[in-house]
Amino acid sequence: MDGRVQEWHGGPLTRPAGWPGSRHRAPSAARGVLAVALVLVLSLGAAVLAGGLPWPGTAGPGAWPGVSGPATGRPTPGSGAADAPLGQPVDAPATGTWDFLRYQDDGVTPVAYDPCRPVRYVVRPDGAPPGADRLVAEAVAEVAAATGLRFVHDGATDEAYSESRPPHQPGRYGDRWAPVLLTWATPAEAPGLAGPVAGLGGSHPVTAGGPWVYVTGALTVDAAWAATAARSPDGRADVRAVLVHELAHVVGLAHVDDPAELMHPENDGQRELGGGDRAGLARLGRGACEPAL
Repeated sequence: MDGRVQEWHGGPLTRPAGWPGSRHRAPSAARGVLAVALVLVLSLGAAVLAGGLPWPGTAGPGAWPGVSGPATGRPTPGSGAADAPLGQPVDAPATGTWDFLRYQDDGVTPVAYDPCRPVRYVVRPDGAPPGADRLVAEAVAEVAAATGLRFVHDGATDEAYSESRPPHQPGRYGDRWAPVLLTWATPAEAPGLAGPVAGLGGSHPVTAGGPWVYVTGALTVDAAWAATAARSPDGRADVRAVLVHELAHVVGLAHVDDPAELMHPENDGQRELGGGDRAGLARLGRGACEPAL
C-alpha cells in the first residue's frame, strides 16, 4: 500500500522534505473539502495515511443539500466574532516539512479558521472507547496550543457523522456555524472507514467575497479499532495520535512525505507532532479574521 495523499478528484500529492508545498487553489462551488483517512497497517503502531474521499460542495448557499439561500444557508454575519485574535500560536521555527489542504487565490496563503472566533466542537459519545474524554481533551489542547486557536467544547450531541453535513444547522445549534463534530463511528455509519481505515477528518471553507475561511468540520474515528487500542497504554497513545492527526487536518494541514512528521503518509510509530507539523499549525493560527461570515 503506497499511502499516497489524494485530493477529492484523485490527484496524488507527494512532497520531498524541504519543498515549500504544492499549490492548491481556493475552493469553488465545484470543488469538495478533502477528508483524509488514517489507515492502520500491520500493527497499532505502524500506520499508512491515505486520502481520497470526496466531501460536498464548498461554496456559498445552495452548495449543500437542503441549503437554499442566505436566509437558511448562513448565520447572521459576525456571530461570535471578536475584534482581535483570541490567542497566538506557539512560536515554532520554520523547520521540517508541512503543507496545507487548501490555499487562497494567491496560491501561497493557506485557508484557515478565523482566529477571532472560537473553534467550537461537539462530541457524539456513542461508541467512545474508555478514557475518550481525556484523550480528546489532550488532543484538542495540543492542536490549540500549536495554532493559538481557542477551542470550546460545547458538550455532547446526538448528531451522526455525515459526508453531506450542512455547515449551518439553526434547528440544532442556533444562529451560528455548526460546531466541529467529533464521532466514534462504524463503517456502516461512515463508509470511508471501511477496511483498515481508522479515521477521517476535514473542514468546510466559505467566502463572503474576501478570504476563504473554514467555518466548521468533522472528524470520525473507527469505534471498534479505538476500543481495542485503548486497552493498553501504547494503544491509547495511538488513539491520541490519530485524534491529533485528524484535528490537524480539520484546521488545515495536509500530508507530507517526511517520516519525522506526524502528518507523514507512512507513519511507523510516530505519535508526536514534528517540527514541520508545528510550523504549519502555527501558520494556520494566523489566518484572516472575517467578520463578514
